[in-house]
Amino acid sequence: MQVVRPPIRPPGLDLPRRPRQRGVFAMTALADVLFQLLIFFMLSASLVAYSMLPLRSGAIRDGGGGDGAGTEAGTTVTDASATAVWTLNPDGITASGQHFALPRLAALADALAAQGTRNVLLVLRPEVPVQDVVTVLETLSAHGIDSVQIAEAPRGRS
Repeated sequence: MQVVRPPIRPPGLDLPRRPRQRGVFAMTALADVLFQLLIFFMLSASLVAYSMLPLRSGAIRDGGGGDGAGTEAGTTVTDASATAVWTLNPDGITASGQHFALPRLAALADALAAQGTRNVLLVLRPEVPVQDVVTVLETLSAHGIDSVQIAEAPRGRS
């Protein structure tokens, strides 16, 4: 005869054993998180590659002429009398003291090209969205006006 001994357990751990249950993995929560991440990255992604915008340094010379002395190498000097000054506001453009909405931008660029003006000084208000700046730059470039200089408007003035 053989004696069967129960397995040795450490003292004090005589807890009843529960049947092992497999955990259920719900994919719904994972799909919700992935959808929210997708929306976040779509909204925060840049639609225009700003590195593809051609930028050069430049200076405006008043109409009195000059030999361009004092300018750095590679800097373009532009005649101020052949330069249009536009102020880009959040609600449109101010040109020659008149306010125009952004949908009229193509007509303004056509008028500049018809006058023979090839230089634009674009003064930006601090609250102007970057997409509006890109829209103005692309529209001017499409109408043959490639010399655009950008300046920031002083804060506190409207």
